[in-house]
Amino acid sequence: MRTLRLILGDQLNIKHSWFKTTNTKVQYCLFEMRQETDYVTHHIQKIVGFFAAMRQFAADLEAAGHHVIYFKIDDVRNTQSLTDNLALCFKTQNIECFEYMHPDEYRLDTMLQTFCDTIKHPSKAYSTEHFYTERDDLNTFFKGKKQYLMENFYRDMRKTHGILMVGNQPEGGTWNYDKSNRNTWKGTPDIPSYIYFKNDISEIKTAVTSTSIKTIGTLHTDTLEYPISRAQGLDQLKYFCEHLLMHFGDYQDAMHTDEVYLFHSRLSFAINLKLISPKDVVSTVLNYYRKHGAAIAISQVEGFIRQIIGWREYMRGMYWAFMPEYKTLNTLDNTNALADFFWTGKTKMNCLKNAITNSLDNGYAHHIQRLMITGNYALLTQTHPDAVDAWYLGIYVDALEWVQLTNTRGMSQFADGGKIATKPYVSSGSYIHKMSNYCSNCHYNQKKKTEEDACPFNSLYWNFLDEKRAHLGRNFRMRMMYSLLDKMQPEDLQQIKKRAQHIIAHQDEY
Repeated sequence: MRTLRLILGDQLNIKHSWFKTTNTKVQYCLFEMRQETDYVTHHIQKIVGFFAAMRQFAADLEAAGHHVIYFKIDDVRNTQSLTDNLALCFKTQNIECFEYMHPDEYRLDTMLQTFCDTIKHPSKAYSTEHFYTERDDLNTFFKGKKQYLMENFYRDMRKTHGILMVGNQPEGGTWNYDKSNRNTWKGTPDIPSYIYFKNDISEIKTAVTSTSIKTIGTLHTDTLEYPISRAQGLDQLKYFCEHLLMHFGDYQDAMHTDEVYLFHSRLSFAINLKLISPKDVVSTVLNYYRKHGAAIAISQVEGFIRQIIGWREYMRGMYWAFMPEYKTLNTLDNTNALADFFWTGKTKMNCLKNAITNSLDNGYAHHIQRLMITGNYALLTQTHPDAVDAWYLGIYVDALEWVQLTNTRGMSQFADGGKIATKPYVSSGSYIHKMSNYCSNCHYNQKKKTEEDACPFNSLYWNFLDEKRAHLGRNFRMRMMYSLLDKMQPEDLQQIKKRAQHIIAHQDEY
């Protein structure tokens, strides 16, 4: 039978079993579409990066002898709709059977299931063969439990896959070295030059402009620095092991005005497009650690692997366990608009200025910048989670809904009421001062609460706790902070709340 196989833009797994053999009756199709560029406003580097990786993948398939149908964004045949493009291929290629890999986004999964129900052709869905777990594994693991604690899932993953284990016990005697992963970087140890790729994206950049796709962020050159092929992804991984892994764990939460990436791997784009797999990453890191263990502490390795087999797999499992309702949750009843400076970086708050400007320039920010700077501020100003989701999904090159939504609406904004995080990740300026040098050159003073030059995070923090007492007052992890709030003099709290409410009403003056 003449078979059409669909490959989505985040399914670029050249090691998939589909591609082991060639068949003249199998056609593979990939589409660049306005349907996908326009549902939120994306970073220019994200759109260009996806299209560049898709085109490279199509070229690699053709070089291996596979037949490929590819619609570029400005192709006259392109309907800009996934289902309409598929219908066109059915008609022009005399297709008799349709196959696709399970999408990782609920929206596309529903779209393809509906499409298959309407066509006369037989259809079949396959695993992407990428993740350690299947969609429903986490839901099954926690069946009957009141809490979906990531740590329990992570330990089971370690045992199941024999990762950093000695028998049935964790290697090194400790499951989690998170307390060792909170050092502040003050200029040493030295950070080596990063590995940057110079992928020519001039044609794609021109096409994005000529088709009037609305974007955010900047792309000042005709080259893209992110990996767009499996080979480049593996090169990035090798570089991380050789130059950054030995300090990753210590400084994974640190932030600094002089460094965008610090010791982070910058692998998330390649992994989330499936150019390389989590198993590729974990096995490579472990092999390097085994060969160079004398120079690398286990806390560095465990801190990184936890992000891959723990957090990443957990977030995907939570997404599929609670969608589609999860996308509508707003437990804290936050309704405010997102500050305009999230789109420009023009604010006097140095931490937000740096985190947002880096995001606009690079389509990147590491997890603490996302959680404790931009996310923290959005939650303290009681921003509607829909607005926060749209910004995070659009601005980061690695953002796909299955991982963005759970991280943003769940962990960052606590809109799910504690399904993912056991408490809101909010802080005053003291945490930012501890983990970065942002406060040293800021217009505001992180030690003050209500004065004109007081750090906005301070009054916003106490105002948030007071405003959300009905939701959070009984949270066992918030008891100490509510105890401190209760000891505050009423007139002092009144001044703090007055300051915070002025900030919320006039965010773009700060």
